[in-house]
Amino acid sequence: MHFHSLLHLATVQLALLDVVAASPAGVSRGWLSARQDDVVPTPEENERAAQIKDVFTTAWEGYYTFAFPNDELRPIRHLAGLLSAHDLLTGPLAHLVKNKTQADALLPQARTLADTIKFGFDTPTGIPANNLYINNRTTDDRTDNNIAQVGTLVLEWTRLSDLTNNSEYGELAQRGESWLVNPRGPFGEPFPGLIGLEINITTGRFTTEEGGWIGGVDSFYEYLIKMFVYDPTRFEFYKDRWVTAADSSIKYLESHPNTRSDLTFLAWHNGTRVEGYSEHLACFDGGNFILGGLVLQEQRYVDFGLKLVDGCEAIYNQTLTGLGPDIFRWDPVGSNQSTVPANQTAFYQRAGFYIDAGSYGIGPEALESFYYAYRATGDRKYQDYIWNAFQNLRQFAAVDDVGFSILRDVNAPAGGGFGNYQPSFFLAETLKYAYLAHAPQAAVHVSGGQTADAQDWVFNTEAHPMKVVR
Repeated sequence: MHFHSLLHLATVQLALLDVVAASPAGVSRGWLSARQDDVVPTPEENERAAQIKDVFTTAWEGYYTFAFPNDELRPIRHLAGLLSAHDLLTGPLAHLVKNKTQADALLPQARTLADTIKFGFDTPTGIPANNLYINNRTTDDRTDNNIAQVGTLVLEWTRLSDLTNNSEYGELAQRGESWLVNPRGPFGEPFPGLIGLEINITTGRFTTEEGGWIGGVDSFYEYLIKMFVYDPTRFEFYKDRWVTAADSSIKYLESHPNTRSDLTFLAWHNGTRVEGYSEHLACFDGGNFILGGLVLQEQRYVDFGLKLVDGCEAIYNQTLTGLGPDIFRWDPVGSNQSTVPANQTAFYQRAGFYIDAGSYGIGPEALESFYYAYRATGDRKYQDYIWNAFQNLRQFAAVDDVGFSILRDVNAPAGGGFGNYQPSFFLAETLKYAYLAHAPQAAVHVSGGQTADAQDWVFNTEAHPMKVVR
Protein backbone atom coordinates (compact mmCIF):
# COMPACT_ATOMS: atom_id res chain seq x y z
CA MET A 1 0.00 0.00 0.00
CA HIS A 2 1.30 3.46 -0.88
CA PHE A 3 2.33 5.76 1.97
CA HIS A 4 -0.17 8.45 0.97
CA SER A 5 -2.92 5.85 0.73
CA LEU A 6 -2.23 4.75 4.30
CA LEU A 7 -2.55 8.35 5.39
CA HIS A 8 -5.77 8.80 3.45
CA LEU A 9 -7.23 5.64 4.95
CA ALA A 10 -6.33 6.79 8.46
CA THR A 11 -7.80 10.24 7.87
CA VAL A 12 -11.09 9.20 6.32
CA GLN A 13 -11.76 6.08 8.38
CA LEU A 14 -11.23 8.03 11.57
CA ALA A 15 -13.64 10.66 10.35
CA LEU A 16 -16.15 7.81 10.26
CA LEU A 17 -15.17 6.47 13.68
CA ASP A 18 -15.51 9.69 15.59
CA VAL A 19 -18.83 10.42 13.93
CA VAL A 20 -20.71 7.18 14.37
CA ALA A 21 -19.48 5.87 17.72
CA ALA A 22 -21.88 6.37 20.59
CA SER A 23 -20.51 7.95 23.73
CA PRO A 24 -19.41 5.36 26.29
CA ALA A 25 -20.81 5.66 29.78
CA GLY A 26 -19.37 8.48 31.82
CA VAL A 27 -18.26 10.72 28.96
CA SER A 28 -19.29 14.31 29.71
CA ARG A 29 -19.99 16.84 27.01
CA GLY A 30 -20.46 20.02 29.05
CA TRP A 31 -22.85 21.82 26.70
CA LEU A 32 -24.89 24.89 27.55
CA SER A 33 -28.26 24.41 29.17
CA ALA A 34 -29.76 24.08 25.70
CA ARG A 35 -28.18 20.61 25.41
CA GLN A 36 -27.74 18.89 28.78
CA ASP A 37 -25.42 15.93 29.30
CA ASP A 38 -28.35 13.63 29.97
CA VAL A 39 -30.16 14.56 26.77
CA VAL A 40 -31.63 11.62 24.86
CA PRO A 41 -31.87 11.79 21.06
CA THR A 42 -35.38 12.19 19.74
CA PRO A 43 -36.76 9.61 17.31
CA GLU A 44 -36.42 12.20 14.54
CA GLU A 45 -32.76 12.80 15.44
CA ASN A 46 -32.08 9.07 15.43
CA GLU A 47 -33.71 8.66 12.01
CA ARG A 48 -31.85 11.59 10.50
CA ALA A 49 -28.53 10.46 11.98
CA ALA A 50 -29.05 6.96 10.58
CA GLN A 51 -29.69 8.33 7.09
CA ILE A 52 -26.59 10.52 7.23
CA LYS A 53 -24.53 7.53 8.38
CA ASP A 54 -25.88 5.48 5.45
CA VAL A 55 -24.83 8.21 3.02
CA PHE A 56 -21.36 8.31 4.57
CA THR A 57 -21.05 4.54 4.20
CA THR A 58 -22.10 4.71 0.54
CA ALA A 59 -19.62 7.49 -0.22
CA TRP A 60 -16.79 5.67 1.58
CA GLU A 61 -17.52 2.36 -0.12
CA GLY A 62 -17.61 4.10 -3.50
CA TYR A 63 -14.16 5.54 -2.85
CA TYR A 64 -12.84 2.21 -1.57
CA THR A 65 -14.25 0.30 -4.55
CA PHE A 66 -13.28 2.64 -7.36
CA ALA A 67 -10.29 4.68 -6.11
CA PHE A 68 -8.45 2.92 -3.28
CA PRO A 69 -5.45 2.65 -2.91
CA ASN A 70 -4.88 5.62 -5.21
CA ASP A 71 -5.34 9.23 -4.24
CA GLU A 72 -7.83 10.48 -6.82
CA LEU A 73 -9.87 12.13 -4.09
CA ARG A 74 -6.96 14.44 -3.26
CA PRO A 75 -6.86 13.87 0.50
CA ILE A 76 -5.69 16.74 2.67
CA ARG A 77 -4.65 17.35 6.29
CA HIS A 78 -2.73 14.08 6.66
CA LEU A 79 -0.91 15.16 9.82
CA ALA A 80 -4.12 16.21 11.54
CA GLY A 81 -5.81 12.96 10.55
CA LEU A 82 -3.08 10.91 12.18
CA LEU A 83 -2.99 13.04 15.34
CA SER A 84 -6.76 13.04 15.66
CA ALA A 85 -6.82 9.28 15.20
CA HIS A 86 -4.27 8.95 18.00
CA ASP A 87 -6.25 11.22 20.34
CA LEU A 88 -9.50 9.39 19.66
CA LEU A 89 -8.16 5.84 19.89
CA THR A 90 -6.32 6.58 23.12
CA GLY A 91 -9.38 8.41 24.46
CA PRO A 92 -13.13 8.06 23.99
CA LEU A 93 -12.90 5.55 21.15
CA ALA A 94 -10.29 3.27 22.73
CA HIS A 95 -12.91 0.53 22.93
CA LEU A 96 -12.85 0.34 19.12
CA VAL A 97 -9.18 -0.64 18.91
CA LYS A 98 -8.83 -4.16 17.57
CA ASN A 99 -5.11 -4.07 16.82
CA LYS A 100 -3.09 -2.13 19.40
CA THR A 101 0.07 -2.31 17.30
CA GLN A 102 -1.61 -0.46 14.46
CA ALA A 103 -3.17 2.11 16.79
CA ASP A 104 0.18 2.69 18.49
CA ALA A 105 1.77 3.37 15.08
CA LEU A 106 -0.29 6.50 14.46
CA LEU A 107 1.78 8.93 16.53
CA PRO A 108 5.18 7.70 15.26
CA GLN A 109 3.81 7.93 11.72
CA ALA A 110 2.70 11.51 12.36
CA ARG A 111 6.19 12.35 13.55
CA THR A 112 7.72 10.70 10.49
CA LEU A 113 5.47 12.75 8.25
CA ALA A 114 6.38 16.00 10.02
CA ASP A 115 10.09 15.17 9.82
CA THR A 116 9.66 14.52 6.10
CA ILE A 117 8.06 17.85 5.28
CA LYS A 118 9.51 20.23 7.86
CA PHE A 119 12.14 21.43 5.37
CA GLY A 120 9.30 23.59 4.03
CA PHE A 121 9.98 25.94 6.94
CA ASP A 122 13.62 26.42 5.86
CA THR A 123 13.13 29.95 4.56
CA PRO A 124 14.83 33.19 5.68
CA THR A 125 11.79 34.11 7.76
CA GLY A 126 10.55 30.67 8.77
CA ILE A 127 7.35 31.34 6.82
CA PRO A 128 6.76 27.99 5.11
CA ALA A 129 6.84 27.44 1.38
CA ASN A 130 3.62 26.06 -0.02
CA ASN A 131 4.48 23.33 -2.54
CA LEU A 132 7.12 20.79 -1.56
CA TYR A 133 8.88 18.10 -3.58
CA ILE A 134 9.74 15.44 -1.06
CA ASN A 135 12.02 13.30 -3.23
CA ASN A 136 14.68 15.99 -3.61
CA ARG A 137 13.61 18.26 -0.72
CA THR A 138 12.96 21.32 -2.87
CA THR A 139 10.09 23.78 -3.22
CA ASP A 140 8.40 25.40 -6.19
CA ASP A 141 10.41 28.62 -5.62
CA ARG A 142 7.33 30.80 -5.20
CA THR A 143 8.17 33.94 -3.25
CA ASP A 144 4.70 34.41 -1.72
CA ASN A 145 2.32 32.29 0.30
CA ASN A 146 -1.21 33.09 1.41
CA ILE A 147 -2.02 33.52 5.05
CA ALA A 148 -4.41 30.57 5.21
CA GLN A 149 -1.59 28.27 4.11
CA VAL A 150 0.81 29.80 6.63
CA GLY A 151 -1.67 30.30 9.45
CA THR A 152 -3.38 26.92 9.48
CA LEU A 153 -0.48 24.78 10.65
CA VAL A 154 0.02 25.91 14.21
CA LEU A 155 -2.63 23.70 15.85
CA GLU A 156 -1.44 20.43 14.32
CA TRP A 157 2.27 21.09 14.74
CA THR A 158 1.82 22.28 18.32
CA ARG A 159 -0.24 19.20 19.13
CA LEU A 160 2.53 17.01 17.73
CA SER A 161 5.07 18.77 19.96
CA ASP A 162 2.90 18.26 23.00
CA LEU A 163 2.36 14.57 22.29
CA THR A 164 6.04 13.87 21.56
CA ASN A 165 7.61 16.23 24.13
CA ASN A 166 9.61 17.75 21.28
CA SER A 167 9.13 21.51 21.05
CA GLU A 168 10.66 21.74 17.55
CA TYR A 169 7.44 21.11 15.63
CA GLY A 170 5.34 23.71 17.38
CA GLU A 171 8.14 26.25 17.29
CA LEU A 172 8.44 25.89 13.53
CA ALA A 173 4.75 26.63 12.95
CA GLN A 174 4.64 29.37 15.58
CA ARG A 175 7.62 31.14 14.02
CA GLY A 176 5.78 31.29 10.70
CA GLU A 177 2.63 32.42 12.50
CA SER A 178 4.51 35.23 14.25
CA TRP A 179 4.74 37.18 11.00
CA LEU A 180 0.95 37.10 10.67
CA VAL A 181 0.11 38.22 14.19
CA ASN A 182 2.76 40.98 14.00
CA PRO A 183 2.15 42.22 10.44
CA ARG A 184 4.82 44.25 8.67
CA GLY A 185 4.80 46.48 5.61
CA PRO A 186 2.31 49.02 4.25
CA PHE A 187 -0.13 46.28 3.17
CA GLY A 188 0.03 44.41 6.46
CA GLU A 189 -3.02 45.58 8.39
CA PRO A 190 -5.59 47.66 6.46
CA PHE A 191 -7.94 47.45 9.47
CA PRO A 192 -6.87 46.54 13.03
CA GLY A 193 -6.42 42.78 13.18
CA LEU A 194 -7.38 42.25 9.52
CA ILE A 195 -4.36 41.46 7.37
CA GLY A 196 -3.53 41.07 3.70
CA LEU A 197 -3.91 37.90 1.68
CA GLU A 198 -0.32 37.25 0.53
CA ILE A 199 3.00 37.44 2.36
CA ASN A 200 6.56 37.24 1.04
CA ILE A 201 8.28 34.23 2.59
CA THR A 202 11.73 35.85 2.30
CA THR A 203 11.04 39.32 3.73
CA GLY A 204 7.94 38.71 5.84
CA ARG A 205 6.24 41.72 4.28
CA PHE A 206 2.70 41.57 2.98
CA THR A 207 2.39 41.91 -0.78
CA THR A 208 -1.38 42.45 -1.02
CA GLU A 209 -3.87 44.29 1.16
CA GLU A 210 -7.02 42.48 0.06
CA GLY A 211 -8.71 40.08 2.41
CA GLY A 212 -11.68 39.29 4.59
CA TRP A 213 -12.93 35.89 5.75
CA ILE A 214 -12.74 34.38 2.27
CA GLY A 215 -10.59 31.56 0.89
CA GLY A 216 -6.86 32.15 1.21
CA VAL A 217 -7.41 34.07 4.46
CA ASP A 218 -10.21 32.24 6.26
CA SER A 219 -8.58 29.61 8.44
CA PHE A 220 -5.93 32.01 9.76
CA TYR A 221 -8.67 33.77 11.73
CA GLU A 222 -10.28 30.42 12.54
CA TYR A 223 -7.12 29.17 14.23
CA LEU A 224 -6.51 32.28 16.34
CA ILE A 225 -9.42 31.50 18.64
CA LYS A 226 -8.99 27.74 18.33
CA MET A 227 -5.41 27.95 19.59
CA PHE A 228 -6.76 29.73 22.67
CA VAL A 229 -9.27 26.90 23.09
CA TYR A 230 -6.43 24.39 22.72
CA ASP A 231 -4.33 26.03 25.45
CA PRO A 232 -5.58 29.29 27.00
CA THR A 233 -2.38 29.75 28.98
CA ARG A 234 0.10 29.68 26.13
CA PHE A 235 -1.99 31.27 23.42
CA GLU A 236 -3.76 34.22 25.02
CA PHE A 237 -2.06 36.55 22.53
CA TYR A 238 -3.69 34.67 19.65
CA LYS A 239 -7.04 35.21 21.37
CA ASP A 240 -6.32 38.92 21.63
CA ARG A 241 -5.58 39.06 17.92
CA TRP A 242 -8.83 37.22 17.19
CA VAL A 243 -10.78 39.74 19.28
CA THR A 244 -9.16 42.62 17.38
CA ALA A 245 -10.00 40.97 14.04
CA ALA A 246 -13.55 40.14 15.13
CA ASP A 247 -14.22 43.67 16.34
CA SER A 248 -12.86 45.16 13.11
CA SER A 249 -14.95 42.74 11.07
CA ILE A 250 -18.11 43.87 12.85
CA LYS A 251 -17.16 47.54 12.55
CA TYR A 252 -15.87 47.62 8.97
CA LEU A 253 -16.99 44.47 7.12
CA GLU A 254 -20.55 43.87 8.35
CA SER A 255 -22.72 44.39 5.29
CA HIS A 256 -26.40 44.19 4.33
CA PRO A 257 -27.77 43.89 0.77
CA ASN A 258 -29.81 46.88 -0.34
CA THR A 259 -32.73 44.64 -1.33
CA ARG A 260 -32.57 42.45 1.79
CA SER A 261 -31.33 44.54 4.69
CA ASP A 262 -32.35 41.71 7.01
CA LEU A 263 -29.40 39.62 5.75
CA THR A 264 -25.91 39.98 7.19
CA PHE A 265 -22.68 39.06 5.41
CA LEU A 266 -19.02 39.87 5.94
CA ALA A 267 -17.72 41.83 2.97
CA TRP A 268 -14.39 41.59 1.16
CA HIS A 269 -11.87 44.40 1.48
CA ASN A 270 -9.04 45.68 -0.71
CA GLY A 271 -7.11 47.95 1.57
CA THR A 272 -9.82 50.00 3.25
CA ARG A 273 -12.18 49.74 0.28
CA VAL A 274 -15.02 47.33 1.05
CA GLU A 275 -17.12 45.46 -1.53
CA GLY A 276 -20.16 43.20 -1.37
CA TYR A 277 -18.35 39.98 -2.23
CA SER A 278 -18.14 36.67 -0.39
CA GLU A 279 -17.71 32.95 -0.89
CA HIS A 280 -19.17 29.72 0.39
CA LEU A 281 -15.79 29.17 2.04
CA ALA A 282 -16.51 32.18 4.25
CA CYS A 283 -19.68 30.62 5.67
CA PHE A 284 -17.60 29.11 8.47
CA ASP A 285 -17.44 32.64 9.93
CA GLY A 286 -20.71 32.38 11.84
CA GLY A 287 -19.55 29.27 13.66
CA ASN A 288 -16.20 30.86 14.47
CA PHE A 289 -17.86 33.92 15.99
CA ILE A 290 -20.16 31.65 18.00
CA LEU A 291 -17.20 29.63 19.29
CA GLY A 292 -15.35 32.82 20.22
CA GLY A 293 -18.38 34.18 22.01
CA LEU A 294 -18.86 30.99 24.00
CA VAL A 295 -15.29 30.63 25.21
CA LEU A 296 -14.88 34.35 25.93
CA GLN A 297 -18.33 34.69 27.51
CA GLU A 298 -19.15 37.47 25.06
CA GLN A 299 -22.75 37.16 23.93
CA ARG A 300 -22.30 39.87 21.29
CA TYR A 301 -20.04 37.55 19.29
CA VAL A 302 -22.56 34.73 19.56
CA ASP A 303 -25.36 37.03 18.43
CA PHE A 304 -23.34 38.33 15.49
CA GLY A 305 -22.40 34.78 14.54
CA LEU A 306 -26.07 33.80 14.49
CA LYS A 307 -26.79 36.65 12.07
CA LEU A 308 -24.05 35.37 9.78
CA VAL A 309 -25.49 31.85 10.05
CA ASP A 310 -28.89 33.06 8.86
CA GLY A 311 -27.20 34.93 6.01
CA CYS A 312 -25.48 31.80 4.77
CA GLU A 313 -28.68 29.80 5.08
CA ALA A 314 -30.28 32.36 2.79
CA ILE A 315 -27.79 31.68 -0.01
CA TYR A 316 -28.97 28.06 0.14
CA ASN A 317 -32.73 28.49 0.29
CA GLN A 318 -32.95 30.91 -2.65
CA THR A 319 -31.40 28.70 -5.35
CA LEU A 320 -33.10 26.06 -7.51
CA THR A 321 -31.21 23.25 -5.80
CA GLY A 322 -31.37 24.63 -2.26
CA LEU A 323 -27.55 24.60 -2.17
CA GLY A 324 -25.23 27.58 -1.89
CA PRO A 325 -23.02 28.95 -4.70
CA ASP A 326 -19.26 29.12 -4.34
CA ILE A 327 -19.13 32.89 -4.97
CA PHE A 328 -21.85 35.48 -4.48
CA ARG A 329 -22.12 39.27 -4.47
CA TRP A 330 -24.48 42.02 -3.42
CA ASP A 331 -24.85 45.80 -3.47
CA PRO A 332 -24.61 47.02 0.14
CA VAL A 333 -27.17 49.31 1.69
CA GLY A 334 -26.28 52.84 0.62
CA SER A 335 -24.66 51.82 -2.68
CA ASN A 336 -24.84 54.50 -5.34
CA GLN A 337 -24.63 52.19 -8.33
CA SER A 338 -25.75 48.69 -9.19
CA THR A 339 -23.36 45.86 -10.03
CA VAL A 340 -26.15 43.32 -10.56
CA PRO A 341 -26.14 41.61 -14.00
CA ALA A 342 -29.29 42.28 -15.98
CA ASN A 343 -30.18 38.60 -16.15
CA GLN A 344 -30.15 38.33 -12.33
CA THR A 345 -32.08 41.49 -11.43
CA ALA A 346 -35.28 39.69 -10.44
CA PHE A 347 -33.33 37.05 -8.53
CA TYR A 348 -31.38 39.73 -6.68
CA GLN A 349 -34.52 41.63 -5.72
CA ARG A 350 -35.88 38.49 -4.07
CA ALA A 351 -32.72 36.86 -2.73
CA GLY A 352 -30.51 39.78 -1.69
CA PHE A 353 -27.47 38.39 -3.52
CA TYR A 354 -26.50 37.47 -7.04
CA ILE A 355 -24.39 34.55 -8.16
CA ASP A 356 -20.87 35.13 -9.41
CA ALA A 357 -19.82 31.46 -9.52
CA GLY A 358 -22.67 28.99 -9.31
CA SER A 359 -20.57 25.90 -8.72
CA TYR A 360 -20.87 24.07 -5.41
CA GLY A 361 -17.93 22.19 -3.91
CA ILE A 362 -20.04 20.09 -1.46
CA GLY A 363 -18.05 21.82 1.26
CA PRO A 364 -18.83 21.94 4.98
CA GLU A 365 -18.68 25.62 5.84
CA ALA A 366 -22.39 26.40 6.08
CA LEU A 367 -23.23 23.13 7.84
CA GLU A 368 -20.33 23.71 10.22
CA SER A 369 -21.82 27.04 11.28
CA PHE A 370 -25.32 25.56 11.52
CA TYR A 371 -23.87 22.92 13.86
CA TYR A 372 -22.30 25.51 16.16
CA ALA A 373 -25.52 27.54 16.14
CA TYR A 374 -27.61 24.55 17.15
CA ARG A 375 -25.26 23.42 19.88
CA ALA A 376 -25.07 26.94 21.32
CA THR A 377 -28.80 27.64 21.28
CA GLY A 378 -30.69 24.36 21.14
CA ASP A 379 -32.94 25.94 18.50
CA ARG A 380 -34.04 23.13 16.21
CA LYS A 381 -34.29 25.44 13.21
CA TYR A 382 -30.54 25.00 12.83
CA GLN A 383 -30.99 21.24 12.71
CA ASP A 384 -33.54 21.85 9.98
CA TYR A 385 -31.07 24.06 8.10
CA ILE A 386 -28.66 21.11 8.08
CA TRP A 387 -31.30 18.55 7.21
CA ASN A 388 -32.60 20.58 4.29
CA ALA A 389 -29.07 20.96 2.91
CA PHE A 390 -28.42 17.24 3.39
CA GLN A 391 -31.59 16.26 1.55
CA ASN A 392 -30.67 18.56 -1.34
CA LEU A 393 -27.19 17.05 -1.44
CA ARG A 394 -28.73 13.61 -1.79
CA GLN A 395 -31.08 14.79 -4.50
CA PHE A 396 -28.62 16.69 -6.69
CA ALA A 397 -25.04 15.61 -5.85
CA ALA A 398 -25.38 11.83 -5.43
CA VAL A 399 -23.82 9.80 -8.25
CA ASP A 400 -25.41 6.40 -8.92
CA ASP A 401 -25.11 5.17 -5.34
CA VAL A 402 -21.30 5.23 -5.45
CA GLY A 403 -20.54 8.67 -4.07
CA PHE A 404 -21.08 12.39 -4.46
CA SER A 405 -19.81 15.03 -6.86
CA ILE A 406 -19.34 18.76 -6.86
CA LEU A 407 -21.96 20.58 -8.92
CA ARG A 408 -21.51 23.02 -11.79
CA ASP A 409 -24.42 25.40 -11.14
CA VAL A 410 -26.67 25.40 -8.08
CA ASN A 411 -29.21 27.63 -9.80
CA ALA A 412 -29.62 25.43 -12.87
CA PRO A 413 -31.88 22.39 -13.22
CA ALA A 414 -30.28 19.29 -11.69
CA GLY A 415 -27.41 21.42 -10.42
CA GLY A 416 -26.00 22.01 -13.89
CA GLY A 417 -24.26 18.62 -14.02
CA PHE A 418 -21.45 17.00 -12.09
CA GLY A 419 -17.85 18.16 -11.71
CA ASN A 420 -16.57 14.56 -11.46
CA TYR A 421 -14.81 15.03 -8.14
CA GLN A 422 -15.56 13.92 -4.57
CA PRO A 423 -13.26 15.78 -2.16
CA SER A 424 -12.13 13.99 0.97
CA PHE A 425 -13.39 16.84 3.15
CA PHE A 426 -16.93 15.88 2.14
CA LEU A 427 -16.50 12.79 4.31
CA ALA A 428 -14.34 14.33 7.03
CA GLU A 429 -16.36 17.52 7.46
CA THR A 430 -19.63 17.95 5.58
CA LEU A 431 -21.19 14.68 6.67
CA LYS A 432 -19.56 14.80 10.10
CA TYR A 433 -21.15 18.12 11.03
CA ALA A 434 -24.47 16.96 9.59
CA TYR A 435 -24.33 13.84 11.75
CA LEU A 436 -23.13 15.48 14.95
CA ALA A 437 -25.96 18.00 14.85
CA HIS A 438 -28.35 15.05 15.20
CA ALA A 439 -26.26 12.91 17.58
CA PRO A 440 -26.13 14.55 21.01
CA GLN A 441 -24.61 11.41 22.54
CA ALA A 442 -21.75 11.08 20.05
CA ALA A 443 -18.35 10.48 21.61
CA VAL A 444 -16.82 13.81 20.62
CA HIS A 445 -18.29 17.28 20.49
CA VAL A 446 -16.81 20.73 20.82
CA SER A 447 -18.07 21.83 24.21
CA GLY A 448 -20.42 24.75 24.55
CA GLY A 449 -19.14 25.47 28.04
CA GLN A 450 -18.79 29.07 29.09
CA THR A 451 -14.98 29.27 29.08
CA ALA A 452 -12.08 27.81 27.13
CA ASP A 453 -11.38 25.61 30.16
CA ALA A 454 -14.75 23.91 29.60
CA GLN A 455 -13.57 22.57 26.27
CA ASP A 456 -12.32 19.00 25.92
CA TRP A 457 -11.80 19.01 22.15
CA VAL A 458 -11.18 21.48 19.37
CA PHE A 459 -11.83 20.72 15.71
CA ASN A 460 -9.08 21.60 13.27
CA THR A 461 -9.99 23.22 9.97
CA GLU A 462 -10.87 19.85 8.42
CA ALA A 463 -12.99 18.82 11.44
CA HIS A 464 -10.43 16.44 12.92
CA PRO A 465 -10.91 16.63 16.70
CA MET A 466 -7.81 17.38 18.77
CA LYS A 467 -7.62 16.81 22.51
CA VAL A 468 -7.04 20.13 24.25
CA VAL A 469 -4.35 20.75 26.86
CA ARG A 470 -5.37 20.44 30.50
